[in-house]
Amino acid sequence: MNQYDSEKLNDLLEFNGYKQSNNFEESDIAILNTCHIREKASEKLYSDLGRLSKFKENKKKIGKQMHIIVTGCVAQAEGDEILKRNKSVDFVFGPQSFHKLPMILKNSNNDKVYNDFLCENKFSSLIPSKSKEVSKLVTIQEGCDKFCSFCVVPYTRGAEFSRSVENIYAEAITLVKNGAKELTLLGQNVSSYESDVIKDGKKKKIRLSDLCQILSEIVGLERIRYLTSHPIDIDDNLLNQHQKNSKLMPFLHLPIQSGSDRILKKMNRKHNKSFYLSLIKKIKKINKNMAFSSDFIVGYPGETDKDFQESLEVIEKVRFASSYSFKYSPRPGTPSSLKDNFIDEDVSDMRLKEMQSILNKHQTEFNLSFIDKTVEVLFSGKGKKHNQYVGRTPHLQPVHVVSSKSLEGKLLNVKLEDLTSYSFHGKLST
Repeated sequence: MNQYDSEKLNDLLEFNGYKQSNNFEESDIAILNTCHIREKASEKLYSDLGRLSKFKENKKKIGKQMHIIVTGCVAQAEGDEILKRNKSVDFVFGPQSFHKLPMILKNSNNDKVYNDFLCENKFSSLIPSKSKEVSKLVTIQEGCDKFCSFCVVPYTRGAEFSRSVENIYAEAITLVKNGAKELTLLGQNVSSYESDVIKDGKKKKIRLSDLCQILSEIVGLERIRYLTSHPIDIDDNLLNQHQKNSKLMPFLHLPIQSGSDRILKKMNRKHNKSFYLSLIKKIKKINKNMAFSSDFIVGYPGETDKDFQESLEVIEKVRFASSYSFKYSPRPGTPSSLKDNFIDEDVSDMRLKEMQSILNKHQTEFNLSFIDKTVEVLFSGKGKKHNQYVGRTPHLQPVHVVSSKSLEGKLLNVKLEDLTSYSFHGKLST
C-alpha cells in the first residue's frame, strides 16, 4: 500500500508541474514515505533524515532551497516527534492527508503536521496514473477495525474505509487502457471491503466477491489478486469467486500470526487454530489449485515453547507456498507493548531461525513440484541478462525466459525447467 501511495503522490506532484529527480542531493523536494509496522522501519527514517539534512544544508549554502517531507504511517503516529528530532523537516503528512501536499507547497502556512483521517477526500483527489506497467496495485480499502493487540494500523490508518465501486472501476479501466493485465486489490483488511451502489432504485451492498466479478468483466484484464485478508472475513461468496472466476488467481495470502490458541486470544485475532485450518481445508476443496502464504510472529509476549511448537504444527499441516515470519516488535500505543513478559532476544532469534528453515523448505518443495510442468506466465518486464524477460505464474512464482522477441505484457505458456533460489528458468511452449 505504501508503494501505491508513493506512486499516487508522484502523480499528484507531476500533475502540479514537478518532475521526478533521480538524485536526492539535487532535488528540491525529498519525500520519505514511511512504515510503522516494525521498529526497524521507523528507526531507518531518522537515519535517512540525518543524511537528507546535510543535503539541505549544502543547498542552502549555494542559495537554493530544499523541502524535506515525511509521509506515511510513522508520520501519522509520530508527527510532532519527527519535527522535534530533526529540525530540517518542513512538513509531516499522515497517509490520508498527503493529497494536500501540492496545495501546501504553493500556499505554505504555519502548520507543519497534517494527520487528519481523510480517506474519502484523499481518493477523490488522486490523479489517474499514466503508468504503462503490466501489473498494477489498486487500493480499494484502508484502515482496520480488528484491533489486534500487536498492530498499529488502526492508529495510523484509522477505521475501515472502502472506496466506491465507481471510483475503483474508473481507475481499473484507466490502468487496463494503459497496458495493465493484472490488478492486485489492496487493503489493510481487504476482505472486509463493502460499498453501496444504487441499482434499479434500490441500495445494494457490494462486497469483495462482487467487486472481483465486476472487474473480471473488463476486457483486457487477465488476472486479479487481492491482499491482505483476515480469516474471519472470508465468506462463501468470495470462495465461490475462487471456484468460478478464472481471472481470480489461485493464491491467497491469509495471515494466522500464531498456531497457538492461547497466543491468538492474547493477540485478539478473533479466530482460533481450528477455524483457520478448517477454512484452509474448505478453500482447497473448492479449488484444488489454491496455494497459501501467511504471516507469523515469533516471540510474542508470553509465548512458551509449547505455543511455538503449535505454530510449527500449523506450518506442517498447511505447508505454505511462501510465508513471512518476524520477531515480535512492540509498537508504541498497542496493548501488547504494555505487557512485561517479553521473550528473551536469543530465544526469539532461535525460534525464528527454526521456523524460517521449515517455511523455506516447504516453499522449495512447493516450487520443485512445478519442474517440467507447463504454466501460464504473465511477463511484466525485462530481466537483468540480455534478452531475458521476467514474469510470474498464477501462484506468484517468478519466472525468467530468454527470448529474441519482446515478451512484455504477454500471457504465455512456459515449461519450467530449472529452479534457482526462488526463481524458475523456463522455455516458451510451442
